[in-house]
Amino acid sequence: MTPLRLLMSRLGAQAARLLAPRDVQVVSWQRRSSGPPATFPISRGGGGSSYMEEMYFAWLENPRSVHKSWDSFFQKASEGASCGLVQPQPPSIIPESRPALSRGTKTSKLVEDHLAVQSLIRAYQIRGHHVAQLDPLGILDADLDSFVPSDLITTIDKLAFYDLQEADLDKEFQLPTTTFIGGSESTLSLREIIRRLENTYCQHIGLEFMFINDVEQCQWIRQKFETPGIMQFSSQEKRTLLARLVRSMRFEDFLARKWSSEKRFGLEGCEVMIPALKTIIDKSSEMGIENVILGMPHRGRLNVLANVIRKDLEQIFCQFDPKLEAADEGSGDVKYHLGMYHERINRATNRNITLSLVANPSHLEAVDPVVQGKTKAEQFYRGDSEGKKVMSILVHGDAAFAGQGVVYETFHLSDLPSYTTNGTVHVVVNNQIGFTTDPRMARSSPYPTDVARVVNAPIFHVNADDPEAVIYVCSVAAEWRNTFNKDVVVDLVCYRRRGHNEMDEPMFTQPLMYKQIHRQVPVLKKYADRLIAEGTVTLQEFEEEIAKYDRICEEAYGRSKDKKILDIKHWLDSPWPGFFNVDGEPKSMTCPATGIPEDTLIHIGTVASSVPLEGFRIHTGLSRILRGRADMTRKRTADWALAEYMAFGSLLQEGIHVRLSGQDVERGTFSHRHHVLHDQDIDRRTCVPMNHLWPNQAPYTVCNSSLSEYGVLGFELGYAMASPNALVLWEAQFGDFHNTAQCIIDQFISTGQAKWVRHNGIVLLLPHGMEGMGPEHSSARPERFLQMSNDDSDAYPAFTEDFEVRQLYDCNWIVVNCSTPANYFHVLRRQILLPFRKPLIIFTPKSLLRHPEAKSSFDQMVSGTSFQRVIPEDGAAARTPEQVRRLIFCTGKVYYDLVKERSSQGLEEQVAITRLEQISPFPFDLVKQEADQYQGAELVWCQEEHKNMGYYDYISPRFMTILSRARPIWYVGRDPAAAPATGNRNTHLVSLKKFLDTAFSLQAFEGKTF
Repeated sequence: MTPLRLLMSRLGAQAARLLAPRDVQVVSWQRRSSGPPATFPISRGGGGSSYMEEMYFAWLENPRSVHKSWDSFFQKASEGASCGLVQPQPPSIIPESRPALSRGTKTSKLVEDHLAVQSLIRAYQIRGHHVAQLDPLGILDADLDSFVPSDLITTIDKLAFYDLQEADLDKEFQLPTTTFIGGSESTLSLREIIRRLENTYCQHIGLEFMFINDVEQCQWIRQKFETPGIMQFSSQEKRTLLARLVRSMRFEDFLARKWSSEKRFGLEGCEVMIPALKTIIDKSSEMGIENVILGMPHRGRLNVLANVIRKDLEQIFCQFDPKLEAADEGSGDVKYHLGMYHERINRATNRNITLSLVANPSHLEAVDPVVQGKTKAEQFYRGDSEGKKVMSILVHGDAAFAGQGVVYETFHLSDLPSYTTNGTVHVVVNNQIGFTTDPRMARSSPYPTDVARVVNAPIFHVNADDPEAVIYVCSVAAEWRNTFNKDVVVDLVCYRRRGHNEMDEPMFTQPLMYKQIHRQVPVLKKYADRLIAEGTVTLQEFEEEIAKYDRICEEAYGRSKDKKILDIKHWLDSPWPGFFNVDGEPKSMTCPATGIPEDTLIHIGTVASSVPLEGFRIHTGLSRILRGRADMTRKRTADWALAEYMAFGSLLQEGIHVRLSGQDVERGTFSHRHHVLHDQDIDRRTCVPMNHLWPNQAPYTVCNSSLSEYGVLGFELGYAMASPNALVLWEAQFGDFHNTAQCIIDQFISTGQAKWVRHNGIVLLLPHGMEGMGPEHSSARPERFLQMSNDDSDAYPAFTEDFEVRQLYDCNWIVVNCSTPANYFHVLRRQILLPFRKPLIIFTPKSLLRHPEAKSSFDQMVSGTSFQRVIPEDGAAARTPEQVRRLIFCTGKVYYDLVKERSSQGLEEQVAITRLEQISPFPFDLVKQEADQYQGAELVWCQEEHKNMGYYDYISPRFMTILSRARPIWYVGRDPAAAPATGNRNTHLVSLKKFLDTAFSLQAFEGKTF
């Protein structure tokens, strides 16, 4: 017989139903004394022990710690007694001086009634939010369902669900330790129990927390909300709340009056968000937080900038001037996408606090992982490993929170060791509509916030038209984050007074909702009337508060008219003090040589080929790899993995923090890196030799990520935003995996500096190469990055002394495809030694990782050497350039195929091969130099990618510009195709042989016109 059936046979069906509701798992526990095991229902689904479980464990320790009735009950049950023996036997709870009660009647009923009350309390804790009054409009159910759970007492007749009667309402019942509704009282009447439960769980706050599998956390939440009278506010707190509501609402009203035809994505309908955010910040500051990083979509952003970040109002108002001219740098962005950074005194605590609002495009939730990465970096640089100084707040829209997958990806970073920010406060502005989409069509889950349940984050739903409830919930949320270092969600159930924007007509699609909204009394008036009625403020004081803020806005409006130029630098969300000159320009336009002393190379190579920890046993296959590294170091050569090791190690010596993140980066997808060694005998014992290079080196972080690209790349981008003095790299498992991170690439990396003057040195490592592995693991799509490069293909550049560095400064990002380990080493170091920061896209190899020819001598890496944008021919053809009939330009891995084919055909003196290592910005000067050296040669561009992909469409017009269209450059490579590569190995080899034959057929282009 199953444990559940055994229990039911002993206790009777009625009691078993009460003790084992649908969310209770039955587990067997053995008494710690002689006798057969007893089986009892043990709660595992609600975040706290059931009342019976607690008594049972207490009884196991000391039978006298429970009432005699329960002692007898547990004793009989553990002895395997039948129902008839278990229930009648417990001694009476009536004093012994009275006559004993008849068997099997009142005592049994009393036990059952107490158990019913425990189930009733638990039902409210689990499901009370389903009937909470959350919608300010009173027309929608926040959980999309009007059904009232059958185990909640909302009418007298539902008492029958628990086999209770109306006469039981005035009976006293013992309260379990899993509720705080009694305050200092241990017993309450059933009527009072129900009243207090309804006040706690079914009014303007809906609590979802019983899914949390930690008893302490559940108890903490219960205490914060169930304790009678806990949600009290002083007169001063109410006045402060009113003043903040005034500022929030009057700011929107002012914009509406002055610029009635402008889009601004106002906050009307959720004005309480401003005091909500300020409460979170105040409470966090009180608990020691010094830096708060915010991310949010565009609704309410201007209000947050004005009243939370406290940006100068004239800076905001001047953005509405249609005659405002842009400054020289940056194209700028619409005003409701911009960010901000501000250090100020928090008036509630009189402590310094730094607030930054991260700029964000209309891809609403794209900023989520960026904020988390920036927060993690700020915590790292402060040594704030527990998040007690730096925290993040994320504001979301309801439809986006439920609909966009990056939200889920971000949540799943929240507890990972190398990504956690020790808790984020999420505030959902729940408009109950997504643009024009009804929530019933926008999500399948009851609430938009259900995604947060995957990380056991408590969810506090609150009616946004009850400001005091909102403020209390936000205060608890901030305290939760500080206490448990875990995420928490505040769901502000509100409405959107206007359409999607101020020019939109919402009555087209939501007529009934907007009829109610037009009748809705604004929250400010409702709250002011309430405070006036109770005597907290007078009508005159209220009106003076409004007039005061209106006057502030008018004065700022007058000053804003003096602004003639938009300087986007005022909107920086991540300033780097001391990195640039005062005017934001680089301190120089030079880059030092990137080579390092040979003894440094040898030292790094020695450590890279050893295990710094004693008694650490590594895999035998890894021993062979380390011996190979040691052998290369002795021979003064480096392959790709060792060159990377040397680049990272040398930067660590110079005090530069290096962080490498991505899927399986610790070992490397292609088993070449092995930066984290694993002890073969002791679980989870690891060693990172890179952190044992120098006594006072900077730390090296290498961390395998979750199987996410969008979220993790956004995180690393945010991490790189925090400081220019760190090398932050994200590696795709295969190059084309960046497809699912395209939003971050398009919106933040490619355009970030132009839109927000945001320099960023993020490095993307994208394994790339046509090797017969099929269309999914071949191409990193270089054509996409090159198409988005901003250098002009038709502009003939002026080759000034600082041309190389100036060209890098003017570009939006750098795209390289290194063919040697040395050049990879140099480009990584150049990324930090440049006097500015640009994103760096590196197409990294796969087969070249172990190619015998793809090795570099230390001579190419020592002091005085630098990155080579172009590697010219250095063989026989270079010694007799006048005899060369064809000059082949290429990039990356195909160079080695070309060299092998040239050798097999004996064309070393007739065909020269030049490699473009830096593709964008295009090395006009060096390409011209190479073409001029071989005046009599045909020019060919050879690539292994298909013609409509790869590099050809980018390089062709630039060749024409630099050669003044005097000489054509012919294409050699694969024909145009839809897929980037074939999945058939034989087809791959046939196409490779075909284009290699064409590359070395010196008659291939005779008679053809360009």
